[in-house]
Amino acid sequence: MAVKDRLTGNEAVAYAVKQVNPDVFAAFPITPSTDVPMIFSSYLANGEVTSEFVLAESEHSAMSACIGAACSGARTLTATSACGLALMWELLYVASGMRLPIMMPVINRAFSAPLNINCDHSDSMGARDTGWIQLYAENNQEAYDNYFIGMRIGEHKDVLLPVMSCQDGFITSHGLENIDLIEDDKVKKFIGNYSNEVSLINPKHPVSMGPYDIPFYYMEHKYQQVQAVKNAKKVIPGIFKEFGELTGRKYSWFEEYKMEDAERAIIILNSSAGTAKAVVDQLRAKGEKVGLIKIRVYRPFPMEEIAAALSKVKAVAVMDKADSFSNCGGPVYTDVRHACYDLGENRPKIINFIYGLGGRDVQMDNIAHVYEELKKTMAGSGGELYRYLGLRE
Repeated sequence: MAVKDRLTGNEAVAYAVKQVNPDVFAAFPITPSTDVPMIFSSYLANGEVTSEFVLAESEHSAMSACIGAACSGARTLTATSACGLALMWELLYVASGMRLPIMMPVINRAFSAPLNINCDHSDSMGARDTGWIQLYAENNQEAYDNYFIGMRIGEHKDVLLPVMSCQDGFITSHGLENIDLIEDDKVKKFIGNYSNEVSLINPKHPVSMGPYDIPFYYMEHKYQQVQAVKNAKKVIPGIFKEFGELTGRKYSWFEEYKMEDAERAIIILNSSAGTAKAVVDQLRAKGEKVGLIKIRVYRPFPMEEIAAALSKVKAVAVMDKADSFSNCGGPVYTDVRHACYDLGENRPKIINFIYGLGGRDVQMDNIAHVYEELKKTMAGSGGELYRYLGLRE
């Protein structure tokens, strides 16, 4: 039977790490992710875990330590936000290129400049193409659950890729919510023992890791990474199913909220989905056919599944809490628009809203405005495809 508690999102993640008791946790503190290693260090001081806790001198060093540990066959993790993730940039590619299933909670935060410590998705969205699996959480329960699910995905023998488990800085990371914890023995059974067949410290199987790769081989090795991502697409549904059988919490690539007969829909990630659901409920009470899709797995991107879910919708607004500075839309928008390209005459009209940058509040009135704009889009009188929500002129 689940153990009920009240925890912040960071506390929930730290508790999940405690239950796993990884071999190595290397970290450098940065707001708003600092709570995760700080709380975990108290578990270590109290003798509740046996992990090797590495206090690195920077985030670049923390990821370097994780890579070294993972190369030695250790179950490894770190946690970071924003500028810390940026300082790891070089090593994000190293970790994925070396096929190391490092787990990393990313507590989403805006980038400087100007200096800002509040939530948007610029950090993890900027890292979306570094070869890491990416999961996103609406609330504290999902942040807790995604840690275990992410470990299972990354450590699967057909995947072996690092995983970012993302939640919104300060909104969920520091917000207190009721949560159902899984019993320790069930956690151990679900995640299993980690044993990497390839290890730097296995004398029976000597290997070289991270050597210079000449042009004659490099492309084939990159293709192997692509195949690992394709394999993740195959194994993720089974892991979701197994987790649902364990906990009763049913997860999939994305959550469809009142989409059965929806004519207008928005696509959104993380905590803003809760606000948007309340607006959907209000508009449904007025007889309006509106719905919502909350993406949970962003890498690998569920292209075919998104297209199928939108094939009967007339107009869609994709909500991006990050901009790509491409002058053609935010990162989620471009992926969704691409996914719908082959729908032909069933393709909905798709617009993009950049919202919530630097932690700007997104209220129910803002979301209601998006649905009103979709009415105009359906009628063929909408504005620009790519626009900002709540921007002061």
